[in-house]
Amino acid sequence: MTERVRVAVIGGGPAGLTAAAALAPAVDGDVLVLERERETGGIPRHSDHPGYGLRDLRRFMSGPAYARTLTGSALRAGARLETEAMVTGWAGERTLEVTSPRGRRLVEADAVVLATGARERPRPARFIAGDRPDGVYTTGQLQNLVHLHHRPVGRRAVIVGAELVSWSAVLTLHEAGCRTVLMTSQYARPEAYAAFGVPGRLAFGVLVRPRTRVVAINGRGRVASVDIEHLDTGRRRRVPCDTVITTGDWIPDHELARTGGLEMDAATLGPRVDTALATSLPGVFAAGNLLHPVDTADVAALDGRHVAAAVLAHLAGGPAAAPPGGVSLTADAPLRWVAPQLVRPGGPPPSRGKLLLWTDEFRTLPRVAAVQDGRVVGRTRLPWPAAPGRVFRVPFSLVASADPAGGPVHLTLE
Repeated sequence: MTERVRVAVIGGGPAGLTAAAALAPAVDGDVLVLERERETGGIPRHSDHPGYGLRDLRRFMSGPAYARTLTGSALRAGARLETEAMVTGWAGERTLEVTSPRGRRLVEADAVVLATGARERPRPARFIAGDRPDGVYTTGQLQNLVHLHHRPVGRRAVIVGAELVSWSAVLTLHEAGCRTVLMTSQYARPEAYAAFGVPGRLAFGVLVRPRTRVVAINGRGRVASVDIEHLDTGRRRRVPCDTVITTGDWIPDHELARTGGLEMDAATLGPRVDTALATSLPGVFAAGNLLHPVDTADVAALDGRHVAAAVLAHLAGGPAAAPPGGVSLTADAPLRWVAPQLVRPGGPPPSRGKLLLWTDEFRTLPRVAAVQDGRVVGRTRLPWPAAPGRVFRVPFSLVASADPAGGPVHLTLE
């Protein structure tokens, strides 16, 4: 059985729901959102603390309230939301294999929006040695356990990472009655904004150790301690705890994009897109944290809003494929990646008029240069820092004067 829809959106998180809400009123036909979980809303659904909705909704709300709001907006717009529906593969360029409790079927769409998001790397992917006891979670597993299933976790926790999501884990642990005794970071200073980290340390008494890593987890039935190592001196010490949370270190949920034959970006590990968020496959678009690990939920939602214009242009009979040519963008060390990766002649600016980058070094007042074929095509000094562990944004105007027929534009910190 093959079902035909106008647009299929894969992923019912902020990017997917916002794209569906923007598209449904403007599309003659079904806009179908396929979500593998039992409820739509994505990660915010089980992040029961405030901080969501500022950029897209101009409101300050909790994660579950934000998820409900986006779900309601998509439904009111006329989108059809199908949960417990797993897209397991492709049966054509825009034909999806869908498996759910209702059976297996094919969904053929005129346009597909991939919004599958990102996930944290668990302990095995971080190569943390030691025993294999209970009590080791990612932030997502922790929030699911506490906020959705109301289960206890432990009394003393060590958090691996000091990103913004790490402080989200602190809040969840606090709600569960578990004290965070230590937070480790491989960088010389914690990754999260000081506006979050300083109040967090004062309010919860969290000890943050930069330039450290967890090298072993100890315990038989339950975590009993961790061994931490200072990266500069090699000195190790043992910290008693019964819970370990691995936070951050995100990777896009890119398996579906890979199996669909999309051109992938080796740096972000997500699909390669232009400023309209079109992929290399005609009629297939991508939005949100699938494109890069990882940004806040409201920025992912704005990606969903941005991609709608390109989807509508495609449905209106635009080119069968993305226009040829364009300038590739690449990030040079200490920058790790840039998104989007392609600027096409006549294409729109990216979402919010910003290029997104990731840096491995901290710079207080960074100066970013764009160089094409040995010529500086743009240079700007920014009043906000470039810091590891969070997305660094630069104005799209930095590359606006690049030669469409020239070579790749290299972005670097001077």
